[in-house]
Amino acid sequence: MPRSRGRAARPPVGLKAVVTDVDGTLTDSRRRLDPTALATIHRLGESRVPVLLATGNVLPVALGIYRSLGLTTPIVAENGGLLYRRAGDRVRRLADPAVALRAFRRLRRRKLPVRRLFTDRWRESEVALDTHVPISRIRSALRGFPIQIEGTGFAIHLIEPGAGKAPALALALRPLGLTLADCLVLGDGDNDVEMLSAAGWAVSFPSGSRAARAAADYVTRADFAQGFVEGIKSGGLLPPPSRSR
Repeated sequence: MPRSRGRAARPPVGLKAVVTDVDGTLTDSRRRLDPTALATIHRLGESRVPVLLATGNVLPVALGIYRSLGLTTPIVAENGGLLYRRAGDRVRRLADPAVALRAFRRLRRRKLPVRRLFTDRWRESEVALDTHVPISRIRSALRGFPIQIEGTGFAIHLIEPGAGKAPALALALRPLGLTLADCLVLGDGDNDVEMLSAAGWAVSFPSGSRAARAAADYVTRADFAQGFVEGIKSGGLLPPPSRSR
């Protein structure tokens, strides 16, 4: 269960990195990347603060954003099913897609009109469904089946039990000499709860799921990408902007 730590806490001294979700976190409500959030990531880079993307999206989408931002850190994609490292363009699969495919076929046998996302043609470790069938019906149909079911607000993910963003991030951060306890972590979905719960400073948003907000140290006043900027400021990782004379 996530721990509820409340908004009265203060960030610990010595946070060293940022881990951020993408959709609904670096974007506006229509999933358009926000220039203010991107400028904040550039400022973090100028301050030598590593920024890691941890997204439920497929690696090709995440990689395009990553390269546009000039990042060099690992990427956690497919909800923790894939780990990408820039050196050698290495990709490590952390979840068996066969498990998710069996769960998907069971849903179809039970006559649920579930639909895979268009981007699933590039998905290598899980199955992602659109949200027109409520997650409660999917959970009911898969009760007792060995599958992890997580909602992001944008999709419903079926992934092998034990996989997820937090375990993948533990592997991603280890070569950097870091853990999630060293990081400011931002996320808005149920799939972000585990990484928020392990963070040194956890940030969620008014639009975040109930579980994500409960796991956060700080829930921003602004939403979406503007909340991202507020959340970064709350952790004290950015130097104050210089004043021109």
